[in-house]
Amino acid sequence: MSEQQPNPYTSDPAGQGGPPGAPGQGDYKWGPGEASYGYPQPYPAAPAYQPTIGGAGMPVPGGHPGAPVGGAGFALGDITIAGDQIMTPSGPMPLRGAMWNATDFSRTEEKIPPHAIVLAIVFFLFCLLGLLFLLMKEKTTTGYIQVTVTSGGRHHSTMIPAVDANTYHWVMSQLNHARALSI
Repeated sequence: MSEQQPNPYTSDPAGQGGPPGAPGQGDYKWGPGEASYGYPQPYPAAPAYQPTIGGAGMPVPGGHPGAPVGGAGFALGDITIAGDQIMTPSGPMPLRGAMWNATDFSRTEEKIPPHAIVLAIVFFLFCLLGLLFLLMKEKTTTGYIQVTVTSGGRHHSTMIPAVDANTYHWVMSQLNHARALSI
């Protein structure tokens, strides 16, 4: 029979050890013992639902859990900043240290409206000034702006519809205010 080599990873200095569970041969485990920086952390458990019972045994709806006491918060899509928390449909996040991003998925098109073409044709027949109607332009903006926030190990994204060419600038001003509050 061959001799068994001692386990070099044991806490027993002699390397022989005894049964598993006792210090020695059986106490080594592969992989990290505890999750550390860079490893995914589990989400904290959600608090248990405890309704408040009012008169006649009916549950009484509670107030907004993170509503500010003194000042008013503001909202960006379905993301609301209230006090020191960010309220999202996926749950509250801490405001301090939050990372905010915005991506513009909107576009603005400029085209000649149909009534300008009709006026150009009608007035071209009577006088040559009808071609000036072709200088009429109509701007339409379509699409959305995506706003994302990451804080406390959670991530949430929302879409804000672009109604005109200045929507992105408005969203960025709101986002800069939220970034200032997150410091």
